[in-house]
Amino acid sequence: MEDLIRIYNQVNNFGRDNHYELNIIEEGLIHYEMTIEERHLATPTAAHGGVIAAFMDAVIGVAALSAIHKEGKLASTIEFKISYYQPAYLGDKLKGIGKVDKKGNRIIFTTGEIYNQHNEIVAKAIGTLNAYPFEKGDIAKKLNK
Repeated sequence: MEDLIRIYNQVNNFGRDNHYELNIIEEGLIHYEMTIEERHLATPTAAHGGVIAAFMDAVIGVAALSAIHKEGKLASTIEFKISYYQPAYLGDKLKGIGKVDKKGNRIIFTTGEIYNQHNEIVAKAIGTLNAYPFEKGDIAKKLNK
């Protein structure tokens, strides 16, 4: 089977459109980066909270994926709780750190943190994700067409 991380990056339009840059440190630990652009703003200078939430969902999701892709599994978010510590501003270079805290056969518990370029915390989250076989996902269906 092809590497699921490569396939995920290939079909992840949202991540590509937002210029997410992935670095897998080890299985279950990733760094994701993005820069706040004008299109991400809710005010003249601050990013919309939904942009940070979407980035966090990617951070915890890819952390889970990095821990299960060799098993031929993908991950989907069941739920996550996010706490915002401070705004992200136009031009901020954000670094998301995603970590798997516990991996079961089907359920994965994760934590995520997002920092700005000054190493100040922007947001933290805890999440629960579902692991499922690649063949059952819409990515497999799309690639088989």
